[in-house]
Amino acid sequence: MRDPNNDSVETVQDELDPAALRLQSKLRRLLMGSSLVMVLGLLAVFAAIFYKINANNSNVTADNVAATIAIGPQAQVMSVTQMDGKLVMLIKEGTTQALVYIDPVTGRKIARTDFVAR
Repeated sequence: MRDPNNDSVETVQDELDPAALRLQSKLRRLLMGSSLVMVLGLLAVFAAIFYKINANNSNVTADNVAATIAIGPQAQVMSVTQMDGKLVMLIKEGTTQALVYIDPVTGRKIARTDFVAR
């Protein structure tokens, strides 16, 4: 019986037959290939994330934002957000609420979505 603690790597390599050595080298190549594919995939994912973070598709800057935006006289602005290059405002007029889509450069109302109770 062999003692694994006393066997050196060279002794174990010498005892392998040629078929086992071929199989071992093939497995090493497969491991290196799959590792390379994994690293390339991770690099691609991080590159896509970095691109999305740094991509600025909006043409809205501080220089070309509308100075005033007209809403109704009884309207209260509850929330404002920017989405797809448009300002989206949640406004409350009396008891009704609505989403108002506004072009941030001109201040012109693009669309309005009213919320109604059923």
